[in-house]
This record gives sequence, structure tokens and C-alpha cells, in this order.
Amino acid sequence: MDNASVPHEPNASVPHEPPVAGNEIDTLTGALERQRRTFAWKCEGLDAAGLATRLPPSSMTLGGLLKHLALVEDEYLTRRLLGRELPAPWDTVDWDADPDWEWRSAASDTPEQLYGLWRDAVGRSRAHVREAVAEGGAGHVAAYTTRSGESPLLRRLLTDMIEEYARHLGHADLIRESVDGRVGEDPPAGF
Repeated sequence: MDNASVPHEPNASVPHEPPVAGNEIDTLTGALERQRRTFAWKCEGLDAAGLATRLPPSSMTLGGLLKHLALVEDEYLTRRLLGRELPAPWDTVDWDADPDWEWRSAASDTPEQLYGLWRDAVGRSRAHVREAVAEGGAGHVAAYTTRSGESPLLRRLLTDMIEEYARHLGHADLIRESVDGRVGEDPPAGF
């Protein structure tokens, strides 16, 4: 394992879990941050071989999950929430020709690239959520419009993000345990 490659940077301003009796936005963002923190811990400190480990018959890897969740962060909280163009590397991908590009291309990325891509996407997402909250709270209307002509509210996008992380944390649990035996539900204190 390469302990220099850590996807998580402790930040005192970011909650480690939702408040017990908080308002709606603090509860939603706290729940999302708990998922992000646990995901970071499941991926933390792995080298290229660890990030490329898979459990057959699945082709899913922790490296692929890092890249996929970075894309999901940008898709939901950059494009859908604020209507902004996706940043690099997503802006140059032909998604029609290669809809699973992030999963496939992760195998060619270094651990530093994968960790950095995810960390940067999370940073953008946090800033974009703060911006939307300042403009309308959890009821901020997203720029995205569904096929039926509806625009989701920030609360719906945050719920979707929590669901996406929760789904993939199960995958990350199994893959990480197969790499080095790391198990557990919560990162250690101070992570």
C-alpha cells in the first residue's frame, strides 16, 4: 500500500455525520459527508494494484469507483444543479461511443490521478451546494429538467447522491476486504 495516496483530507468545517437534531440541509449534507468519508477510508492508502483489485465475475474496482463517483459528483452537483458544463476530463469524452468510459479508463490512471480527481470533484460539489443553499436552501430549483419537464430541488439531488454512495459503499466494503482485510463501518477517530 502507498500511504502517500490518501483521497481524504480532514476538514474541520465538514461534518463527519449528520446532526442528531439538525435542519434539513445540515442533515442531508451531513449524511452525504458521512458516506464520502467512509468511501475515502475504504479507498485510502492503496497503490495501483490495490485500486485495480476486482472480485470476479465483477469488473468493478476501487479505482473505477473513485472515477465513477467523481463523475457522479460533477454530473449531479455541477451540471444538473447549476447547469454548468462538466470540467475536464469529462468534457472531452464521447459518452455515446463509450458510456462506461470512467470505469474502463480508470485502469490507466495512477492512484494519484484517481484520488485527485475524486477529491477535486468533491471540493467542487461542496462549493456548488453552498452556492445553491445561499440562493434557495434545500428547495433551490436545479437547472436540470427531466424528460417530463420537471426540475428537481437540491434536496432531491442530495438524496440521490447519498443513495449513490450508499450503493457503492457495499461494493467498496467487499473489494477492500479482499485487498488487505480492512473491514468496518466507520473510519477510525481522526480520519
